Amino acid sequence: MGNHREALRLALPRAWAPIEIGTKVPTMRDVRDQQLIDVLAELDGLTNWESRPRDGMRVGLDPIHDLAARLGHPERSFRSIHVAGTKGKSSTCALLEAALCRAGFRVGRYSSPHVEYFGERMTLDGHPAAEPLMASALLRAMEALKAARADNTAAAHATWFDVLTIAAFVLFRDAGVEWAVVETGLGGRLDSTSVVPSDVAIITNIELEHTEVLGKTRAKIAFEKAGIIKPARIAITPLPASDEAGAVIAARADELGAALIVPVLPDITTISERNARIVGAALEALGERGVRAKGGAAAGKPLGAWLLDRATLEAARLPGRMEFFDVEVGKGDKARTVHVVLDGAHVPFNLAAVLADLRLTPDHTGACLAVVSIARDKDAEGLLGLLAKEGATAIFTHATDRSRDPQELADIAAKVGLSCTVIADPLKAYAQALETAALSGQWVLVTGSLYMTGVVPRP
Repeated sequence: MGNHREALRLALPRAWAPIEIGTKVPTMRDVRDQQLIDVLAELDGLTNWESRPRDGMRVGLDPIHDLAARLGHPERSFRSIHVAGTKGKSSTCALLEAALCRAGFRVGRYSSPHVEYFGERMTLDGHPAAEPLMASALLRAMEALKAARADNTAAAHATWFDVLTIAAFVLFRDAGVEWAVVETGLGGRLDSTSVVPSDVAIITNIELEHTEVLGKTRAKIAFEKAGIIKPARIAITPLPASDEAGAVIAARADELGAALIVPVLPDITTISERNARIVGAALEALGERGVRAKGGAAAGKPLGAWLLDRATLEAARLPGRMEFFDVEVGKGDKARTVHVVLDGAHVPFNLAAVLADLRLTPDHTGACLAVVSIARDKDAEGLLGLLAKEGATAIFTHATDRSRDPQELADIAAKVGLSCTVIADPLKAYAQALETAALSGQWVLVTGSLYMTGVVPRP
């Protein structure tokens, strides 16, 4: 993929125009369509495991299968690529979407969670679906739920994510989507998204996460994520069979008669390069099986890694994933530019990869000031230990109801040798970080939770 820094730069947003502290900028893009507002309010009455502790989580596919049948199996109306893994799912999905659009297809992408705007969850050709389309699809999914309750069938117990998932597939069917790129919510085998009869299953990597639901070893987690592999289709993972988790994936692919492709990654690689190599392997596999580009000068050409050009990489940007911008703090001669990075890394494996990438960029070789919020079910000690080894300092805050108490994080920080302060209000924590960094010459990293990155005002 060429020079590390160049590949990383291409995969990230351009620097934003500077802003001044105190500028009133909305932290989230509001939904404006009244029908969508109303149906989302109704949807919020269902069990939402994204906002609740996961140790009591109910998982199962009967509700989503019931909803799918009631709605005419919208998931069968398009071809699909299903993506699971510990790190890089969303970015991999965005890159696949951009590549398939580049090849001239009508593409839908379903992902979670959203960072700035609900429409990030359902996109058409790289853009949030129109709010009336989302509202219509959600209303039909809610009608199916109500019918199931009246009939006392499995979908009567559908969760928030079940309904949202099938609504996305209804929207894709109605919009004439040819290829859907689908990101798992949690795990894979029992995740609602597994209803798709995917052509390609991608497992980006396996590390310890959601152990209360998925299991306490990489092998057990791999078993859950390998559940997205479909019989006689394609499975792609960079994990070799010699790896504990890779062996589980290989065994599952063999059991199902799926073609297993293991792209070789260099020993030193950025997150963006890893994602590009995995996506390139998927595109090459589809091209070898007769999938050809539809539009433009390349119409009729087999799909392949050639689709991952500069335009595709730039189209695949996502908020809260290695998102860079600069903030101007102060005025006149006292003005200072602070480099800011937003990345919602929430497990140590993720954060280690982010920090390794940032060491390759000249603006982030100095001291780091991290603004951190971590959910109660995450490995806080592992995350903070990495920041301590990096020589960072931290401001702990509280992004959502699932966040750990910032003082608890401070207690853990003391154990691992991480210097810190506590500011419970996330916006005040971020503002203080900018002021401190401007005086000290540090750069700011907002991390630990995608929800935390969603709180931060963009320039």
